[in-house]
Amino acid sequence: MPNLVPDLIAPGTLSGVPQPVLTAGPGLLLRPWTAADAPMIVDAFRDPATRHWHCRSVESVAEAEELIDGFTRGWRTETSATWAVVTAGGEVLGRVALRAIGTAKGEAEVAYWMRAAARGRGAAPAGVGAMSAWAFGVGLHRLILNHSTRNEASCRVAQKTGFELEGVRRSAELHVDGWHDVHLHALIGPSDQREDDPLGPYRAAG
Repeated sequence: MPNLVPDLIAPGTLSGVPQPVLTAGPGLLLRPWTAADAPMIVDAFRDPATRHWHCRSVESVAEAEELIDGFTRGWRTETSATWAVVTAGGEVLGRVALRAIGTAKGEAEVAYWMRAAARGRGAAPAGVGAMSAWAFGVGLHRLILNHSTRNEASCRVAQKTGFELEGVRRSAELHVDGWHDVHLHALIGPSDQREDDPLGPYRAAG
């Protein structure tokens, strides 16, 4: 039976072109990951906070290379889009990503982490903002952002980039220290955007 509502993003819209490099502000870029970045992922996951909130470890360059291969497959299959956040000089600061991309309904989940040495420099909100502006530009309509209610740093990133709190998912994520309640934030595309568009600067930058 035919669908009465067409897909928001036609198949091949993403995978039919190379993953773009995005400007995230002065001296800050989002670019696809390469195998040469693997040691930076290993370094990021040496941080206890990164391991805790992401519920995984990366112990070797080989494991990091497997992750990067997955990032590449995600773009090719239009199921995810993952960028390295880097300075103009090439320093890898962290990762921003769209997970579980649904091209039919135009939805995706935002994810991110920053290396411990890169925190406090505004790279996470700048990266999320630029990525979100790009996502709406290619036709996505709704982005969601989930984080443990105990992860205050992640909540600040959501707030700075305009993701509004929609509610609490009770006992929704299992971490090594037990079940966590989760904040659900969301950001809607420009067709339903309020006048004080939080992504205004990122749309211009991208």
